Amino acid sequence: MIVDSHTHIFPDKIAAKALSKLSSVIRLEPYTQGTIDSILESMEKSGVDISIILPIVTDPHQFDSILRFAVQINETCAERKGTRLVSLAGIHPASETYKEQLRIIKREGFAGIKLHPNYQGFLFDDIHYMRVIEEASALGLTIVTHTGDDPYTPDQVFCSPDMILHVLKEVSPTRLVLAHMGSNENYKESEEKLCGQNVYFDTAYSIMHMDEGWLVRMIHRHGADRVLFGTDSPWTSQKDCVEKLNSLSELSEKEKQQILHENAAFLFNL
Repeated sequence: MIVDSHTHIFPDKIAAKALSKLSSVIRLEPYTQGTIDSILESMEKSGVDISIILPIVTDPHQFDSILRFAVQINETCAERKGTRLVSLAGIHPASETYKEQLRIIKREGFAGIKLHPNYQGFLFDDIHYMRVIEEASALGLTIVTHTGDDPYTPDQVFCSPDMILHVLKEVSPTRLVLAHMGSNENYKESEEKLCGQNVYFDTAYSIMHMDEGWLVRMIHRHGADRVLFGTDSPWTSQKDCVEKLNSLSELSEKEKQQILHENAAFLFNL
């Protein structure tokens, strides 16, 4: 089984506009149309069995509409098992009702939440994130966050290894997933400071852009039981990423199975 732990889609009516806007800002061409149908087609071609959808709430007022879309995805998946999509929920750190929203997320059966400091405009160790992470952790939710560089904010890093260490010290989350191998485009510092910490990495985007030997070394140093396979679709090809992971001959079959699905099954209650 293959679980892609890091993907993005949009409601059909806004997908084209949203992808076009994002593509022009981050200067990347998408590999899908950012819709349910297009990611299912991509999954079919790549052999991905389940895609975890990570919605991003860029304004506190978006919570309800994005939650409805996420609920719709999960209900459709439950009714039609062939859909194979599982959505997390999104929450904005500036929400004044974050505790109530997190309780709603838990009650609706979501396995976790997605945070994106660059898009949400808060440093990762800001008190607004600390309180959300602490409350989400108390509820047993998995927390996935963007890390490191992002072309959306090229002049500022909103989630650095030092910020992550600060959060770990102050809040101690047990189910924290650091996207892009802990610090996108800054793998040296991620390896030095985050390998061995009580966090998970995902391979999203990084798997196609970092040195293969470095990737394998980080996996071995951190432990394959704490690494998730992810692509960042639509910004990378699911098929290319699956082939890349399977080509890493220095990883054992057991390690590949942990990365491809076992760790995700635990964190996302699959």
